[in-house]
Amino acid sequence: MAEAHPGQLGRFTVLAEVGRGAMGVVYRAADTTLGRIVAIKTIPLAGAKEDRDANEARFLQEARAAGRLSHPAIITIYEMGREGDVAFMAMELLEGMDLRELIRGGGLAPSQSVAIAAAVAEGLAYAHEHGIVHRDVKPGNIMVLPDGRVKIMDFGIARLHEPMVKTQTGVLLGSPQYMAPEQIVGQPVDYRADIFSLGLVLYEMLTGVKPFAGEDIPELTFKVANLPARPPSHVAPGLPPVMDYIVARALKKKPGERYGNASDFARDLWAAAAEVRRTEAERPERASGDTVPDGEPGSRPGSAGGDARPSMVREESIELRSSARFDSAAGLARLAVLAPEAEHEKSRAGWTVPVRRPRRRVDRARWLIAAAYVAAFAAAVVIALA
Repeated sequence: MAEAHPGQLGRFTVLAEVGRGAMGVVYRAADTTLGRIVAIKTIPLAGAKEDRDANEARFLQEARAAGRLSHPAIITIYEMGREGDVAFMAMELLEGMDLRELIRGGGLAPSQSVAIAAAVAEGLAYAHEHGIVHRDVKPGNIMVLPDGRVKIMDFGIARLHEPMVKTQTGVLLGSPQYMAPEQIVGQPVDYRADIFSLGLVLYEMLTGVKPFAGEDIPELTFKVANLPARPPSHVAPGLPPVMDYIVARALKKKPGERYGNASDFARDLWAAAAEVRRTEAERPERASGDTVPDGEPGSRPGSAGGDARPSMVREESIELRSSARFDSAAGLARLAVLAPEAEHEKSRAGWTVPVRRPRRRVDRARWLIAAAYVAAFAAAVVIALA
C-alpha cells in the first residue's frame, strides 16, 4: 500500500511523489505564492535526537551549498523549511534522465559524452571558485535535460569553507566507485577530488564500463588507489588518442598531477570535441551502439586490467568504519604494484608488494667437499677402466 504524501509543506502544495531514496522522498509540488511547479526533497527527522540533528544539519548544508550557487549547470534551490518532523527543500523541477540511466541504455555517442563532461566541469569550476567541493560526483547526480543541458544535483556531502557538518572520524561518505584515491584512504580532500570523480564518469560514458571494479570494497579501493585505468580507446576502439590523454590526466593518483582546475579540464574537452566528432563520423557504428568491441550486442569489455567481472559494489553511499586491527589509510599507502614480469612475487592473498631477494652467500667449504667427491669419483672410474 502506497504511503500517503503530505498535503502541504510550507507554502507548497504537494501534488505527487516522483522519487524515493534511502534518505527520503521527492515530490512534485505547486508553489502557491509564485504560481510555479517545483520539486520538493524531504527527509524524515525521526529516531534518536543525535541522528535527527545530524540529518537535519546535513540537509541544511546541502541547501546552503547549492543555494548559494547560480550556474546553468547546477540545480537551483528555492527554499528550505520544516513541517513537523519533516525537513524539506524546494528546488527547480527537472524533466530529463539522470546520466546513470543514459549510460545503462547505451545511447551516448562519444561527442555527446564529451559535451556532457565539459558542461559538468564548468559547473564544478564555478562551485570550486565559490569554495564548494561536491565530493559525490557520479552519474546518478547528473541530470541530462531533453535539450542537452546538464544539471549537477545532490550537494548533500559538499564541503564549504565553514562546514556545518563534520565528517565522523573513520566514516567515509560518498560512493566508492566514484571516489578519488585520497578520499578513499581518508586524506584531506579538495576540488581535485571532484576532477578525479568526473574523470571516472567520463570514462564510463565513453566506454560503457567503469574503469575500476571489484567483487567487494577492499578489492575496489585497492584498484582505485593503486592500479592505472586502461586507456579508453583500448576498451572502445575508435576513440581518438586525445581522449586517452585527457582521461589519464584527470585520473592521476596524485592530486597535484591532475588538472590544475576544472576549467582547464573543460577547456581540453571542448578543444577535443571536433576530433571526437570527426572520428565518430568515420565510425558511425560506434556512435549508434550497433557494434561493440567484443562482437556481442549490448556488451562491453571489462574494467582495468582486463577484469570483465561485473562489480558487486553498489553505488549507494556507504560507511567504512575504522578498525583497531587494520588501518586502511596507512595500509593502502604502503601497498605498491609490480610490473607484469614480477608475477612470481605475488602473495597467496593476491596482493603484490615490492620485495628484494637477498643475495646468496657462497659456502666455500661445501664447494671444496663437493669438488673432493667429484675427484674421488673420477679416480675410481680411471682405476676401474685400467
